[in-house]
Amino acid sequence: QEVLSDMNLITMVFLMVLLAVSPAGGDDFWDLDPGRSSEEAYVYEFVDSMTDDEMLGQILLRGYEGTSPSEEFFRWIRERKIGGVKIFGWNVGTLTSLAQGIGDMQTEAGRTRLAVPLFVATDQEGGWVRHVKGDTSITAGNLALGAGGNPMDAYRSGHLIGTELRTLGINMNFAPTVDVYTNPLAHVIGPRAFSEDPVQTAYLATAYYRGMQNAGIICTAKHFPGHGNSDQDSHRVLPILPGTFDDIWSRELVPYRLLIREGLPAVMSGHLNYPEITGPDLPATLSQLFLTDILRNRMGFKGIVITDDMRMDGVLMKGMSTPEVCAEALVAGNDMLMISRDVNMHERIWRELRQRMRTDEAFRNRVREAAMRILTLKLDFLAGEGSVPLEPDLESVRTSIPDPGHEGYLLDLACRSTTVIKDRLIPFEPGSGGRVLLAGQFREFLDEGMRRIPGAVPHYLSYSPFYRATASEVAEFRRLAERYDTIIFGLANPRSLAILSGLEDLADRVIVISVLTPVYLRETPWVQTSLAVYGTGYESFQAGFGALLGDFVPQGVLPITIY
Repeated sequence: QEVLSDMNLITMVFLMVLLAVSPAGGDDFWDLDPGRSSEEAYVYEFVDSMTDDEMLGQILLRGYEGTSPSEEFFRWIRERKIGGVKIFGWNVGTLTSLAQGIGDMQTEAGRTRLAVPLFVATDQEGGWVRHVKGDTSITAGNLALGAGGNPMDAYRSGHLIGTELRTLGINMNFAPTVDVYTNPLAHVIGPRAFSEDPVQTAYLATAYYRGMQNAGIICTAKHFPGHGNSDQDSHRVLPILPGTFDDIWSRELVPYRLLIREGLPAVMSGHLNYPEITGPDLPATLSQLFLTDILRNRMGFKGIVITDDMRMDGVLMKGMSTPEVCAEALVAGNDMLMISRDVNMHERIWRELRQRMRTDEAFRNRVREAAMRILTLKLDFLAGEGSVPLEPDLESVRTSIPDPGHEGYLLDLACRSTTVIKDRLIPFEPGSGGRVLLAGQFREFLDEGMRRIPGAVPHYLSYSPFYRATASEVAEFRRLAERYDTIIFGLANPRSLAILSGLEDLADRVIVISVLTPVYLRETPWVQTSLAVYGTGYESFQAGFGALLGDFVPQGVLPITIY
């Protein structure tokens, strides 16, 4: 009898503990029963069961330092129940260690009271921006898709990138970039855009989105409402963009309008100011007019809005601290705050938001609304059939990246997008070109040039500093070029443009292969032979030299106006 009594006591204590750590009804994230309630009703009940701290945690998308998450970061998962983690380039050591860390973070999240899985996000746009490097595929990028003009290529690019992210356990991608390439000086966007045409941008972005979604990845279109007409970088300043609402409705917002109709799940708000619409100095990130009135009420967006990194200078309002700006971003209509570095800043932001929840009922309701949207999206993408595995298979990481299912596709895409601009010396016959100098800012460009043109002399040009070359560097390269009969020049950024500009009176010797964006050819109308490729992968350089030497006739069409 005493033993039974002791057992009953133990059972009662166990049940009390279980009730204390379980939400109402004994549910955690994985207990959705479609026969019992609708998803909407379930999420409503689930959020009702959350503490304020658990709701607040869901709206945070945090970064971490180093190539593996620290104990401090795991503590945030355990105690703060954060909604997601952002993988930056500095977090990637090897792909297997990255996948192991992602699995460990999801396991930690699964041990919490409500077992809500994490969004694991990165920037893997294709082409120029690729935060997860290693053996992941280097696609030709969005501008190549614009030059090719084929929605199936956009679909396959999205699916390829999504498949590799899926293998790693990454379930959210901050792509596609749907900024319309309006301003030739939009260097921070450049080849990340599909086109200067908003309609072409819209249908290619939609195809890309479908490909990635079919790999199980949550797509996040960016940078709302549009960064392609800015000559400034929101990492450093708040870009000021011209345009009335009617202007951007028929240009920058066209891709979003189509994507939203197609069910786009997420949008990233940009640190961008449109003074004719919101007044001076107000970033769209902090604008209720943009995020609530326009995006949600007028455009009908139902998904989640995620901020660009709140550690960027472009979002800081005069006289406001980063924690205060984070609070204002939520009030404006963002659902998740992306915050990259600085453990101390993470703590300050947490304290500010938690205090606001305690003292401002309207702010608490805004956090609750955001948490409901986040949890709904997690149920749709992380708990259903075809969801990205929470614990990546490390053997698949070793054997399936780069994805073998797309073998040959990257070269095909690069060839289809290659664009002849001026054809005086095309096809080029190496034997008739005399002494040939190869100059470029990518080693792979020089390697492919030497492979295709035996005897050519390579000359590496540093990619940095991005925006300039000194007068002495320009003069030194000019002296070198004078000794050659043909100069094949890889043009990639303002620095190489400055060096190329010193060769104007050698125009009949110069062949330019534009890399990334061909917009810099606007400044060199004297160039008589030029073609464009749009990526920095080996396949792009194979296509460029193949077109130059007459292996095929390029069919790509410039996606931006040059002359």
